[in-house]
Amino acid sequence: MRFSRPPNGFLPFRGALDAFVRSGHTIRGRIFLAFVMLSTITALLGGYAAFGIMTTGALVDKTYDRSLMSINYARAAAADLASLQATVARARLAGEEEERQRLEKRIEALTQSFEEDLEIAVDRAQSDRAAREAAAAKDAVSHWLAARREFGPDRQTLDVWQALDAHAAVAEQHIDLFINFTAGDGFSYKQTARAVVARDVWLSIAATLIAILLSGIVALLLSRQIVRPVADASTVASRIAAGELDVTVPEGGDDEFGVLLRAMARMRDNIAAMMREEVSQRRSAQGLLADAVQGSTEAIVVVDAAGRIVLANERAAAALGFKATEAGRHHLAEATGSAVADSLLAMPGTGVATAETRSADGRWLRISRSPTRDGGFVAVCTDVSLLKEQEDQLKRGNSQLDAALSNMLQGLCLYDAEGGLLVSNRRFADMLGIDAASLRPGMSLRDIAGLVEAASGDDGRAFNLLMEQQALLQRGSSGSLCCPIRTDCIVSVRQQPTAEGGWIATYEDVTLRYEAEARIITMARRDTLTGLANRMVFGERLEEASAHLGEGVGFATLCLDLDRFKEVNDTLGHPVGDNLLRSVADRLQGCLRDTDLVARLGGDEFAIVQSGPQVRADAIVLAKRLIAAFQSPFLLDGHIVTVGLSIGISLAPEHGTSPEKLLKSADLALYRAKANGRGGWCFFDEEMDLELRKRRALESDLKQAVRNDEFELVFQPIVKLDRQRIACCEALLRWRHPVRGYVSPAEFVPLAEETGLIGEIGEWVLHRACAEAATWPSGIGVAVNVSPAQFKNAAVVRAVKAALAASGLPSNRLELEITESVLLTDNMATLATLHTLKRIGVRVAMDDFGTGFSSLSYLQSFPFDKIKIDQSFVRNLELTGNARLIVRSVIGLGRSLGITTTAEGIETEAQLEQLRLEGCEEGQGYLFSRPVPSARIRELVATLGRNAA
Repeated sequence: MRFSRPPNGFLPFRGALDAFVRSGHTIRGRIFLAFVMLSTITALLGGYAAFGIMTTGALVDKTYDRSLMSINYARAAAADLASLQATVARARLAGEEEERQRLEKRIEALTQSFEEDLEIAVDRAQSDRAAREAAAAKDAVSHWLAARREFGPDRQTLDVWQALDAHAAVAEQHIDLFINFTAGDGFSYKQTARAVVARDVWLSIAATLIAILLSGIVALLLSRQIVRPVADASTVASRIAAGELDVTVPEGGDDEFGVLLRAMARMRDNIAAMMREEVSQRRSAQGLLADAVQGSTEAIVVVDAAGRIVLANERAAAALGFKATEAGRHHLAEATGSAVADSLLAMPGTGVATAETRSADGRWLRISRSPTRDGGFVAVCTDVSLLKEQEDQLKRGNSQLDAALSNMLQGLCLYDAEGGLLVSNRRFADMLGIDAASLRPGMSLRDIAGLVEAASGDDGRAFNLLMEQQALLQRGSSGSLCCPIRTDCIVSVRQQPTAEGGWIATYEDVTLRYEAEARIITMARRDTLTGLANRMVFGERLEEASAHLGEGVGFATLCLDLDRFKEVNDTLGHPVGDNLLRSVADRLQGCLRDTDLVARLGGDEFAIVQSGPQVRADAIVLAKRLIAAFQSPFLLDGHIVTVGLSIGISLAPEHGTSPEKLLKSADLALYRAKANGRGGWCFFDEEMDLELRKRRALESDLKQAVRNDEFELVFQPIVKLDRQRIACCEALLRWRHPVRGYVSPAEFVPLAEETGLIGEIGEWVLHRACAEAATWPSGIGVAVNVSPAQFKNAAVVRAVKAALAASGLPSNRLELEITESVLLTDNMATLATLHTLKRIGVRVAMDDFGTGFSSLSYLQSFPFDKIKIDQSFVRNLELTGNARLIVRSVIGLGRSLGITTTAEGIETEAQLEQLRLEGCEEGQGYLFSRPVPSARIRELVATLGRNAA
């Protein structure tokens, strides 16, 4: 049969295949093939095992995700239904309307929870029958609640109750069936999973046994290919090593063992050739020695026992005063006058000796004499002039080193390989309090420790330091250690090995560094202003207290906040505020027990951890003591300052066990305490957490409202009281929530200020108000309330300019209403912004005048165009004389300063008449009009004009 030639593209693969086949003829190739086979077996076995693990993991995930989660949420839905039934029953029996409304909210929440849990359970269900039962249960609950709403609270008769109970029973039956079906589906799936796992286990065992068998076969074949050639090579090598250079080396094959045997044959031949060469070299050794002596740079002379010069090279002959060729005819004694001869003759004895002498030309010569076996000697004369110069330099260097060591700030010791002292400086002795003269070379660390121990005034700490260093040396390890050796001295020892096997140790006084580090640590754990523990230490104490909850010891977490601190800080300055915080810290510590901890968390926020057996009672006592302590004023830099204290309390384990949960709960309780009027304390309850979630939901809706344009403006006229003509209209913001309907500004405006959304909302209000006012009659302006947050970075100026430019509204028709809280923050910058607005032509009014403690001071610092009398004073005009006096004073003040006065909240003719008698210029309230859309402003202008006529 004839085969066609493979295509060119196949040639690289064919070459690789040929190389793979040829590799089987070498040892490395055979080992490589064995390794490939074993690796393939291992990879297949590992791959199968990984696949089995992944399969089992998927079964476990599915079991948990579908079976367990479905059962758990089904049971949660059943629990929600039971709670819903109980709450419906309580609502049925509730007598008060407030209680009934609270229960109705609870029913709505439980209904939502039931539907969510049921939806999750159905999503994880494993059979259609379970899903059908869940749907039936949901429909039954919907019918039950619909029937309950249909009957209403006025038709709660026995027949109605029985009908509602029947609906509820149907829902319970479907829920029970749903739970049973879910559990049954989970059991069936578990049995299937177990069977799959068992099958994979047996298959893994079988695969492992097969892999072991194949690996054994491969190992056996490999050993047969290698062991026999190794034995032949070993025999040949042993015979060559024994000197049998005629041994016959077997011929090997083409593999590495063949190469090795052929190399042994060449080695045998080379050794024989080398031996022949060595014999030849020995014959010429004598001649080479003579050449070496003659060519040496040293002067060499050989003298026999009779003192006759037997051999001398040219240098030695010149030094002795004769020619080298005359060496055999002269005695050493004949060379007198030569420095070399004189030194040799002066050497005592006949043994080894060394001497130094100086030649006539000033060179230093070192003469070494060694005896020979015939009673003579060999002398070598070396020029050491350069060495002498180097020794002098070394002495000068040592002197400089001694000076440096003596003036080092660190102590220094050099030890040899046996731990004996070689060098030390005076600073080392001074640190240990011993005499430097008592430190001698060769002393060990233990010897030095004995000197320290014997020194007067030592309390054992310096001795301990040296013993620790001794232990470090004995372990043969480098490193450092630190130890106080006196009350006022801490020494750091660092030792490193030297090239000669010894050790060098430095001793540094690190007292100042440790004191600085201690101060840094204290600063890291203490509040720098008050000296109290900081947030980190407080967290550690909470962790510690939480860890002991299992021992039956509870604890209380108290969050404290100063009331009116910001007013003090802004009006009296930051130095007074800082002094107040320090005084507050002292007063707080005076109210605590030694076991309690108070910390400053930041700003005017403090926190206390209080442990004890009676946690709630002790917390109440402490809260009352703290609030009572803050009834007394503080005297600070000549100022009498009064601040209150609001406290939120959480208890462990009643309100949680984790520090984060407890601190959050105490903070929520503090928020409630401040909302209740400040100057009080409040325990945490779960409703606070619910309120927080509602607040977060409202915050999310508020952000969505900004994007979805859910805001709208209404306008309330401000009327000239003498002619009952509209002067301007105040723009009031309304939020039309798609689900909750209209949301009160009192509810969402503070939230917008806290979240920073007020800036964007405020700009929208400015633009919309100016745009609407531009469509009104030219004599009517628009008043817009501005939040303090809009005054940051003078953002309000940019917004006002943009709104006026976009609408075309003249600047004198825009009036900005601010409260005194705007001036509390960064007073100078705010006043600069207000003056900029005045220069633009915008009118500025102070809203809610008289409700703050510093309103009068602000009238001096800025020329307001208008002050608005707060409606609380207007409302009481007919009730109290004080209200009339306050209103009269404000109107008189405005008249004196040339500022328009506007009364807010006018609702009755009597209030209107009284304000006219007092001379109030403008009024605003329901008596004239409720807030209306912009489109009705022209109608109001006409209506009020007719009424005035």
